Amino acid sequence: MQIETAPEPACMAERKRIALIAHDNRKLDLLDWARFNRGTLAGHDLFATGTTGALIENDLGIPVTRFLSGPLGGDQQVGAAVAEGRLDFVIFFWDPLEPQPHDVDVKALLRIAVVYNTPIACNRATADFILSSPLMTLAYARYAIPEGEAYSRQGAPA
Repeated sequence: MQIETAPEPACMAERKRIALIAHDNRKLDLLDWARFNRGTLAGHDLFATGTTGALIENDLGIPVTRFLSGPLGGDQQVGAAVAEGRLDFVIFFWDPLEPQPHDVDVKALLRIAVVYNTPIACNRATADFILSSPLMTLAYARYAIPEGEAYSRQGAPA
């Protein structure tokens, strides 16, 4: 009988790496939220998809590392960064009522955040709760779902 060990935790430092994404109909909502939280956001490393990143950087004067625009692969880049452990959480103000040409990318990003146990806020209330959490200023070890053979032995599709 083989004893499985727990997966290694993905460690978040005190300074978090935060991805900010917003669909066109939600960009002003995200910008308003970011203005309100400017002081907190300034203490962390910000990443964003194309236009959203430019809006936040220009309006708040905080540096933002930008990925491509969402429809051009930016959502997939954010998902890859989550999977590789380069992002700690995602604020994604998406528009569930408006069809998106890159809807499969949006769903893939949401799925990858869950798979890697990465906090993801899809509305202002959840974003407020995450940003105001005492864990924002602490190192935090989050456990990802186990990969590979151990994961498939648990009955998950390989």
